[in-house]
Amino acid sequence: MIPVTKPFLPKEEEFQEYVDSIWERQWLTNNGPLLNDFELKLKKYLDIKHLLFVNNGTFALQLAIKALALSGEIITTPFSYVATTSSIVWEGCKPVYVDIDPETFNIDPEKIEAAITPQTSAILATHVYGNPCDIDTIQEIADHYGLKVIYDAAHCFGTRYKDKSVFEYGDISTTSFHATKLFHTIEGGAVFTRDPELLKKMMYIRNFGHNGPDSFEGLGVNGKNCEFHAAMGLCNLKYVDEILEKRKLLSLHYFEKLSAIKASFPKINDDKDYNYAYFPVLFESEELRERCLEKLEQSNVFCRRYFSPALSTLPYVDQVKMPVCDDVVKRIACLPLYHSLSFSDLDMICRIIVRTQNYDESVPCPAQDFGILVADKIETEINNLNE
Repeated sequence: MIPVTKPFLPKEEEFQEYVDSIWERQWLTNNGPLLNDFELKLKKYLDIKHLLFVNNGTFALQLAIKALALSGEIITTPFSYVATTSSIVWEGCKPVYVDIDPETFNIDPEKIEAAITPQTSAILATHVYGNPCDIDTIQEIADHYGLKVIYDAAHCFGTRYKDKSVFEYGDISTTSFHATKLFHTIEGGAVFTRDPELLKKMMYIRNFGHNGPDSFEGLGVNGKNCEFHAAMGLCNLKYVDEILEKRKLLSLHYFEKLSAIKASFPKINDDKDYNYAYFPVLFESEELRERCLEKLEQSNVFCRRYFSPALSTLPYVDQVKMPVCDDVVKRIACLPLYHSLSFSDLDMICRIIVRTQNYDESVPCPAQDFGILVADKIETEINNLNE
């Protein structure tokens, strides 16, 4: 079986070394030494000043909304994972949807101003598939209207924008370290901010408001993470450059093999270093997508209609039509992409898609021939990485 994703796992003995040290100390959670070491190494790797490791990416969004004391309406995207909207509603705010750009699938900044009302307190935008939004335009709008900006950067580990980590932007940026992400801690997430006072506020909130054993700074909850998850993060951080490189090579191979199909791919922001977190394909029609996915499943290849449904159709929001998003949801699919995916499996996936679209394979197209050459080159590069 080829699933849409598989978690990267380090060498078992490397993780076991950390587990042995946890057993020896018997310090399992509550800001332990591995958690502190992990936060420090993350800051160094990402070249950022402030972050907090929390229990998951959804709580990271809730923490951001709470720390910024948001109320009323929050402008957001209908094309994201459900946590982007559910966090807004959970914190007592109202999501106001703005349609997406048809090329990037990110929130369309040209439509944001029309959605602003006196009740608007913030913009919560998702960097879809790890592809940065139009950050500069969004910030200009926020500054003009006095709004806060939160970025759901759940897919963005390793993505850079204008030579800085994408986590550096917005009042608060959040991410997920769930096992499905290219960098994971099994379960986990993080919040990022340039404001040290805001970081301090979030630090209290994630630990019941404690500012000492017997005193409290304010209202808080349990958003901490533990030593075991920090241990997995420390292990995986050693391999993250290799993971990013392999995903890039796999994605480039996909592009070559699928260059002639009846589909398109998201336009990537020009000012970025992209992390190839997913491989989304926007098929020409819903019917074509369903035929391709059916044929793939018959060969035990499982993709995902990611994201579906549109968040603007959830039962607990004011349902609105978002023409671009509603169309994309019907045609989008993410193909398998993970570190241990082989190039031969990738070729098989592409052959099924191409055949399903009734191409005459007796006449090989140039893209397919070039793809074989690229595969040879990629295998060589991967071997060099492992030496």
